[in-house]
Amino acid sequence: MKIMKASIFKYILAVAMFTPLLSSCADYLDKEEDTELTLDLVFEDKTRVEGWLGNAYSAIPDMYMGTGRYLGWDILGDDQTPSERWRQWNWKVIPYILGEWTPTSEWDGNYWNELPQRIREAYIFIENVHALPDQGITPSEVTYMKAECRFLIAYYYYLLANTYGPIPFHPDHIVPTDFNLNDLMEPQRPYDEIINWVDKELQEVAKVLPAKYSESRKYGRATSIMCLAVRARMLLFAASPLVNGNPDYAKFTNKQGENLFSTTYDATRWKKAADACKELIDAAEAAGYKLYVERNADGSVDPYMSLQNMMLTRFDEGNTEILFARPGGNDYTEYEKHCTPANSGGSGGWGVTQSLVDAFFTANGLPIDDPDSGYVEEGFSESNTIANNSIWDEEVNGGAITYAGTYNMYCNREPRFYVTVSFNNSYFTQEKRLFQFFNGGRDNIHTHDAPQNGYLIRKKISPKSNTKEGNFTYRPGIVYRLGEAYLNYAEALNECEPGNQQILTYLNKIRERAGVRQYTTGATDENFIHVNLSDQEEMRRLIHAERRVELCCEGIRYDDLRRWKEAETVLNGDFYGMDYNGKDATSFYKRTVYQTRVYKKAYYWFPIHQNEIDKNINLVQNPYWK
Repeated sequence: MKIMKASIFKYILAVAMFTPLLSSCADYLDKEEDTELTLDLVFEDKTRVEGWLGNAYSAIPDMYMGTGRYLGWDILGDDQTPSERWRQWNWKVIPYILGEWTPTSEWDGNYWNELPQRIREAYIFIENVHALPDQGITPSEVTYMKAECRFLIAYYYYLLANTYGPIPFHPDHIVPTDFNLNDLMEPQRPYDEIINWVDKELQEVAKVLPAKYSESRKYGRATSIMCLAVRARMLLFAASPLVNGNPDYAKFTNKQGENLFSTTYDATRWKKAADACKELIDAAEAAGYKLYVERNADGSVDPYMSLQNMMLTRFDEGNTEILFARPGGNDYTEYEKHCTPANSGGSGGWGVTQSLVDAFFTANGLPIDDPDSGYVEEGFSESNTIANNSIWDEEVNGGAITYAGTYNMYCNREPRFYVTVSFNNSYFTQEKRLFQFFNGGRDNIHTHDAPQNGYLIRKKISPKSNTKEGNFTYRPGIVYRLGEAYLNYAEALNECEPGNQQILTYLNKIRERAGVRQYTTGATDENFIHVNLSDQEEMRRLIHAERRVELCCEGIRYDDLRRWKEAETVLNGDFYGMDYNGKDATSFYKRTVYQTRVYKKAYYWFPIHQNEIDKNINLVQNPYWK
């Protein structure tokens, strides 16, 4: 459908009352003197063309405050914990984790309204964009831009399906201006129908787009690798227990009586997911993408700097682990402020959970509950622990990762722990001193802006920033990275081909960079840990454990718990930490319940807001919501 002559302003008014539209594109539709800007005029001007396309990109999630405060994926999982009292400043997902979630709850993500607007913008762009050779928009550039919009349409449909499950679904068309109300009363379509369409579309678009761009101005624009990355993540979810023959949804149908989720388990979905992950890995590595690694002077991997700077280094600075990034609009300044103590210019109440602290391996690569791990919880270290030419301010702190007098729970842990968690007596890079989290200490003012359970987040915090002075270092908004692709592949392969040696190959790539012992089917020694590769359940446990620590605080954990159908157990009940009220070591260092969370079976999918149910008689509410 083309809308070339009609006033775009009139077009918007025609449908805005009944369906989500491109309201925010009005920035690009300024009135000219004595007339109204038409689509003809928009698509005859390079600046407006690029502005329209940029707006279509604008709903890609912000990977800092977006996945935390606004979308809430990090907070809804069990990695991060914000100050509960921040709800009074409109942190809308905080009540959700406490069980205060209904079909009338407001959500800042607002995908149900926001994403269809962007989808419409992308379709209108495809219909109207054309070459402007005299302005530098060539026919080949038009081909790429149309493919980018196809990617965005598929990606936004994936986000909708990942959030709500079955949705009204009408690919390849937009509602015409001469619509009648019945055109808008669309029912939900089955989840698998949406996934299958997105799958095919991403494969087709990947054939058009380049694997990466040589021009820095195109950083963040859609590539074939981004298509394959979204596809691989989506198919892993689609193979998982939540949506692969889940009996809980056997009676969930639309108004036409169609089952909206598959009620039969299909083992081939895992094979399809594994193949998609391997296709992504092969294509990415062939195009020069690789794990981000920094090395010591002797050539060995420096896991501390590798892991810290992997989240902070730009693609054009050599961080080719980034497969999909949001190039701008990532609110890392607010993220960093909320993870920085109040007396240092922040609002320091955004921490990690005790369960994440416990999830990290010990220095010898074993979980803390393994009798051979060497883990000791109580008591205090007697000396500094020095890393090998590693972290933060070596000239200041001598390369220490823990100091004399540190609680033993935090000693003898793997490198990922130290670049993720700020704990009492750990190094505070901005002020070149140690954190003081006791009640009344420098970094615990004992209000909502203090470490509520004794921890702050360190991951994705730049040691070069200074919150008190308002100086913040740019960093990328990483949506998908190669490390996740390796773990996705290992998981899918373990489900469809248990015993395949590549399971260990890709797990070990992650562990090698992380500086922990790798797995082997041979004997345990100082470099390897013996595992039974043919034991699918053992490998599943190891893969899940690796995902927990490698991908923590990156907006992934909540989807993992959902798709594994573990959220009802893991996210229900008491959450622990150190005692925020403790004024000394005796009272602070004890596991204390700081929050009790509620997770109901309904929560696996966001509810359709009651206003939408009231407007569209063909919608049905998602399972178990009342």
